[in-house]
Amino acid sequence: MNGYPRTIESGTGEQLTFLRRVQHDGKERLEVENCVKPGAGPPFHTHHLQEESLTVRKGKIGYQIMGQEPQYAEAGQSVTFTPGVAHKFWNAGDDDLECDGYVTPPDNMEYFLTQIYTLTRESGGKQPNPFDTAYLMHRYKSEFAMHEIPAFVQKVMFPIFRTIGRLTGRYRKYADAPEPVVR
Repeated sequence: MNGYPRTIESGTGEQLTFLRRVQHDGKERLEVENCVKPGAGPPFHTHHLQEESLTVRKGKIGYQIMGQEPQYAEAGQSVTFTPGVAHKFWNAGDDDLECDGYVTPPDNMEYFLTQIYTLTRESGGKQPNPFDTAYLMHRYKSEFAMHEIPAFVQKVMFPIFRTIGRLTGRYRKYADAPEPVVR
């Protein structure tokens, strides 16, 4: 992916702008900024390989580590999620939440989020198409997990969706998808 800055929208009140890829302390980092509408934010998820950090520029962010109580941060404060930690965040205020942030290493974060945001937007802000979600979650399982998708759906239904998707040629559109990162 290239052509910075580049903005994606989820259709659920989240806008994410990929600003640039830079070297920072000897590591590649994807710098971003986001704007989240009140009450909006991603569900519980894990970046298995990436650190994610957000610094609040405007508004109030609510965030939660799975199994812990919600916490909050306001303008000037930062929230960092280490690799492998299930988390979510949301706009906990009444006005737009604006943050600056980064993901390091970027790996396939930009590609994955672009696809997921596109699918969510195409579904009218509802759950993304299960065929494409099943493909992306399986292909990039070494990098990302979505914890609010029921285990039954992930273990039983997603393999069925992937099989049907392969047999019908649905996944040809992912022919140029980057290889998953495995460490």
